[in-house]
This record gives sequence, C-alpha cells and structure tokens, in this order.
Amino acid sequence: MLHLVATPIGDFTEITFRAVEILKAADVILCESTKETSTLLKRLEIKAKRYEILNEHTTLEDLIKLAEMCKNENVALVSDCGTPGFCDPGNNLIQLCRKNKVLVKTVLGASSLMGLLSLSSQRINQFLFRGFMPAENESRAKEWTKLKAEKNAIIIMDTPYRLKKTLEEVVQHFNSRDILLVMNLSQETEEVLEGRPSFVLQNLKFAKAEFMLMIYPV
Repeated sequence: MLHLVATPIGDFTEITFRAVEILKAADVILCESTKETSTLLKRLEIKAKRYEILNEHTTLEDLIKLAEMCKNENVALVSDCGTPGFCDPGNNLIQLCRKNKVLVKTVLGASSLMGLLSLSSQRINQFLFRGFMPAENESRAKEWTKLKAEKNAIIIMDTPYRLKKTLEEVVQHFNSRDILLVMNLSQETEEVLEGRPSFVLQNLKFAKAEFMLMIYPV
C-alpha cells in the first residue's frame, strides 16, 4: 500500500494525528531528501525508518522498483513540505501503482494552495493553476504572453530565488489587476501582500522566499 502523507509547510505541529500514525506504522518512507524528513521524524519522536528517495532524478527503472515495493510493503510518501504528488514527481509513482493495482490512499494535511486561497480577500470560484513558470527566458516570456488572455484568477509558483523576477514580470504584464502574494506560509516570517503588482513589489522585504502568487480575475 502507498500512503500520500501531507507534512507541515512551516510549523511542524501542524501535522495531523493520522499522519503521525501512518508514519509510525510505515515500513518504508519515500522522500525527496532524508535530511528534511529525518529532521521532521525526530521532532515528532518517530523512530528511524528505512528511507528511499523519490525526486526529479528518479529514473523509470527506479520507479518500477518503488512501485513493486509498494505492492509488498507499507509505504508512506512525503515531500519536503506540504502534500506529495502536487507539483512533484509523486504522480509518476501513483500512476505506476494504479497500473499495478496497488492501493493508494491520501492522508490530508498542509497545502500551500489552500493556504493561498484562504488568505484571499476575494471569493475565488474558478482559477487557472499555472504552477511553476518555465526557467528559460524565452519560454517564460511566451508563457506570460499566453496568460494575459486568461480572465479567471491565475495561480503561479516559482523557486524562492526567482521571487523578485516573477513580481517584476507580473508588473510588466498584469499591473492593471490586483494580486495576492503569500510568502513563507506557516513560518514566523510569513508575510502576505495584496494590491497592484507595483505596490507589492515596492513593499517586498525578501530577496528570496517560498511563495505562491495569485493574479485576481478581471
């Protein structure tokens, strides 16, 4: 069996009771990095487990072996933070498990997407989840141009060190629409900025931060 276990985004006490139980009972824990996961388990007073790695470098051959392991053992999949399978390689393993008739269950918990939506001052009934923007400049510019035609809310993620660059691009393409920027969710340094992109950029305090950004609908 494979359990998809949501882990805290910031404050480690935000993990659910059920998640702790599943992690305690697991034979194997699949994670992006043993450093982050072992630190979390130590804080939760969960004894050391057998770890396997699932990240962007995992090959198809590795995935096949991991799917077979899920058939024979009790496996918990976690990401460094938040819900696994959301903007990470977990979906590839889920696909293989389903193909091999391995039971896959979710253990709900922290979600940066739900955190962003809950902090919105507008009621959002529909949105386009764009996720991570392309890293390469030409592809990135084309994507911004394509997004300008979208009238619904648009949700964007990117790496922490591209925070300022992303905001500068939003100013360029969407400065007539309000935005919501949330940074370092559930951490002591959490900050929320809302308003025109130029205002948000002007009031930005972080050079880099974990962030999600929503461009409000027209």
